[in-house]
Amino acid sequence: MNTGEDVAYRIEPGLEVEEFLGVLERSTLAARRPVDEPETIRAMLRNADVLATARVEGRLVGVSRAITDFAYCTYLSDLAVDVAHQRRGIGRELIRRTHEAAGLQTTLILLAAPAARDYYPRIGMAAHDSCWVIPRQPASRPRPP
Repeated sequence: MNTGEDVAYRIEPGLEVEEFLGVLERSTLAARRPVDEPETIRAMLRNADVLATARVEGRLVGVSRAITDFAYCTYLSDLAVDVAHQRRGIGRELIRRTHEAAGLQTTLILLAAPAARDYYPRIGMAAHDSCWVIPRQPASRPRPP
């Protein structure tokens, strides 16, 4: 684990699918994302309103992906940091930059991965006990003849 390395942050709307998939894998978030559905991943990137990235020596080590109306709410749908670069403030900074890009007047909302439930209160986020979901149904694939 390298310490003291410079992290370059930016808003990066043209993030490539392969880089996104790579950081999902290196962060363990891939276990909860449709990484075997390339068109879905492509659409996730293309339709995001805010994509914030963190790079070390050009290599993608963190990403946040959000959907927002830029006025009232921002849904932070993905926060992934390469496990080799965790515990250095990268996730916190990605959240800050994402919220700033979407507008601080928006409420930032996210669903925590089970392993990350204890992380968010430590960075100042409040838990909300009334969230409900309808699970996604993957697009049907054409059946071979």
